[in-house]
Amino acid sequence: MGPLTAVLLLSGCAGDFGAGIAELPAAQGWQPLPIGGWVLNDGIEARTMVVCPRENCAQQGFASVLAFSGREADKMELALKADPERLARLFSKPPSDPARKPAAPKPAAGKADSRPKSTTRVSRFEAEGASGLLVEIRAREAEAIDTGTKSAATAILHGREGDRLVLAIAVSAEADSARRDAVAAWRGR
Repeated sequence: MGPLTAVLLLSGCAGDFGAGIAELPAAQGWQPLPIGGWVLNDGIEARTMVVCPRENCAQQGFASVLAFSGREADKMELALKADPERLARLFSKPPSDPARKPAAPKPAAGKADSRPKSTTRVSRFEAEGASGLLVEIRAREAEAIDTGTKSAATAILHGREGDRLVLAIAVSAEADSARRDAVAAWRGR
C-alpha cells in the first residue's frame, strides 16, 4: 500500500474518533477510541473515549464522557444517587443471567472459605462543581500478598447540562488516578 492510499484510508476514519481529552494527551500515551460509528441505545451519546494502554503508560487507564437524555438520564441519575452501600453491592455482584448455567460445585478440601474474594467501597466526592462517585475494588488481603496488590477504581463525575445528564468516567488501578482522570475528562467535556 502506498503512502497516499494509507493517508486516504486514515482520513476516512478521522471522523470516527472522538475529540480526545485535552488533559489526557496522546503525547502522554492516551489514545482516542473510534466511537463515531457506534450505535448506542436511544438516549445515550458517547462523546469521547480514550485509553492509555499498559505498553504506553506507567499507569494504564480509561476515560470517557457520556451524555444521557430522556428516560435514560433519569434512570442513570437515580442509580448514581442511590445509597453507597447498595451501590457497592451492585458493583461487587453482577446481575444474574438466567440463561447462564450455574457453576458445578467444587469438591471440598477441608473447610471452604466463604468470605468474598474482594472488597468494594463506594464513596462520594465533589470536583469542578460536579457530584462524584468513587468505587474501589480490592482483592482480599491474603491473595493480594501472594500476587501483588490487585485493585481497580472507577471515578464518575456527573451533572446536568440542560436536559442532558453528562458523565465523566475514569477507570484505573488506583483511586487517585481514576479521580484525577475523571476530573480531566469532566473539564474536557
